[in-house]
Order: sequence, then C-alpha cells, then structure tokens
Amino acid sequence: MSVETPAVVGHCDELLVALGQFRGSAHVTQRWGEWLAAVLGGGGRLLAAGNGGSAAQAQHLTAEIVGRYRDDRPPFSAIALHADTSSTTAIANDYGVDEVFARQVRAHGRRGDVLMLLSTSGASANLLSAADAGRAAGMRVWALTGPAPNPLSAGSDEALCVAGASTATVQELHLVAVHMVCAAFDAALERGRR
Repeated sequence: MSVETPAVVGHCDELLVALGQFRGSAHVTQRWGEWLAAVLGGGGRLLAAGNGGSAAQAQHLTAEIVGRYRDDRPPFSAIALHADTSSTTAIANDYGVDEVFARQVRAHGRRGDVLMLLSTSGASANLLSAADAGRAAGMRVWALTGPAPNPLSAGSDEALCVAGASTATVQELHLVAVHMVCAAFDAALERGRR
C-alpha cells in the first residue's frame, strides 16, 4: 500500500488555495464569455495562442468553441495560431520566433475580433508582439497569465492574472478559466436564442 507523499498532497493543497483566490475572478470569465458570444455570433473570430502548456490550453479553448463545450450548438470560428505548424515554422525561420504569432494575427485578425493570449510568465516575446499586432488591427486583446504584474497583462486590453505558486498550478487554473469562459459563452448564446 502506498503512502501519500508531501509533494503529492502539497500540490493539491497549493491548488486549493489558488482556486479559492481565483474564484473571485469569475466575473471576468463571465464577461469574456458573453463578449465572445456577441463577437462570434456576429461572424467574428477568436484567435488564441500560447507556448508549451499554454499552447495546449489555447488549443483546448478553440476546440471547445469550434466543437462544443457541453451541449450541441453551431460551430464558431476560433483558431489556435500555434497549431498551424507549417506557418509557425516558416515564420520562425523567415522572420524570427518573436513574429510567429504576430504575423498570423495580421493575416487572420480583423477589427472587432478577439485575441486571447495565454502565458504563465506573462513575459513571452512572441505573445507581446502578438498583443501589439492585435491592438494595431483593432482586435480586443485578452491575456490569461500567471501572477501580476507582468508585461503581457500591461499590454492587453484586459487580463486575468492567476496567483499560483507554481507553473503547474497556474496552468491548471487556466484550464478552469477556459471552461468558465466556455460555460458563459454557451449560456449567452442560449439566452440570445430565447
């Protein structure tokens, strides 16, 4: 029989503390979901990007929007910028890593669209460049980051900064935020259909 190690239990304890603090940010995810419903319901699109684990979270978000979160509904336009490996590697090769997302934002983003950038550090140069490109295109730029202050939250229209003691906890709360945004998105769509 195995015995729980302090590292395992400590991880749960750290997550519980951070989740308790994060719960106070529910109004932000509610607002974002409602805003997305209006934008995407009007024919706009969501662009999302991140690096590493944050890329996985960004892609999870776009999959929920294009597919579905809980209940069946029409698909909406959402693109995970890092998922196009041919474009990503070509841009990195020809223009440098800092332009990987910014160039795609300039190609795909339109005034009124939403750009969501996920970063545990809030300091990734390629995401900062993407935020600049999004604002220049007239997009609404949201950042989902780790602890504030950080450059990405400062360079976005609105940021949800997660106070987590570790990268793992921040990423786990980013997934919670993604699901909360999706729940608010679906609820807003449902209200609009009534």
